[in-house]
Amino acid sequence: MALAHNLGFPRTGNDHALRARHWQMQKDAGIELLPVGDVDWQGGAARDPQAPVTRHFTLLADQLLQEVAQASALGHTVKPVLVGPLTYLWQSAAQDGHSLALESVDELLPYYDAVLNRLAEQGVQWVQIDEPILAQALPQDWKNAYERVYNILQHAPLKKLIATWAGGLQGNLGLAAHLPVDGLHIDLVSDPEQLTSTLDRLPAYKVLSLGLVDAENDAQHALDSKWHWLCEANERLGERLWIGTACSLLHSPLGVAVQACEEVVRLVKALNDPIKVTPPAFHALQVANA
Repeated sequence: MALAHNLGFPRTGNDHALRARHWQMQKDAGIELLPVGDVDWQGGAARDPQAPVTRHFTLLADQLLQEVAQASALGHTVKPVLVGPLTYLWQSAAQDGHSLALESVDELLPYYDAVLNRLAEQGVQWVQIDEPILAQALPQDWKNAYERVYNILQHAPLKKLIATWAGGLQGNLGLAAHLPVDGLHIDLVSDPEQLTSTLDRLPAYKVLSLGLVDAENDAQHALDSKWHWLCEANERLGERLWIGTACSLLHSPLGVAVQACEEVVRLVKALNDPIKVTPPAFHALQVANA
């Protein structure tokens, strides 16, 4: 049975009541794992890339932990969202060169390990770690750092989903597929051709999350153009298949974000229906599930 999730929802700032309403909107739409953490991971570090990155990270991690506690108290099943350590450093140092930034990773990793362990203590089962720079051409020293970083972070006792978007993994597919984590998210809106190669390279124990819906791409389009691929993925992965938005909806209008979540859920219902649903029958399925 495929699972419906979302990579991120419009930001609510410090408005706790609005944040609670946003979580409920996603749950009402049928999202099974709610993304928690609408913090601006890059803002402070990018404004002052020479400042210690650990202080900025610690402040935002504390906010994330508070949001997880709030969502859990409301009875939600949550998937906290963290920016990955290498993406965090890469984006923070984009204007000043990346070699120096990479030297900060050893200083940063204990803070990541600490927040992952605190999330586990809060009862979190899955955490989403955003590493979109895996969709870029990376220097070899950064590629080498990925395996070392995630070998260290794998010991935290919760499951980790690496999320990529804004392009295909291409030259980084082998690297991303074999990181010591529990799942991988790929953006099929940006690069639909990567699905077959990812299925072939993914280890048998891992979840594969397919990003099929964004602000301009709905579930009907995904079914019309990729139905045979979805069926293949469903047959090969079973419960290890997740369906989600292509990327975070953090900066989308609220109505667009809600609609995207509903489209994700319609895709999952189509895949999980015991009767093989084909694209011409999809609109009838939408009516039946309305």
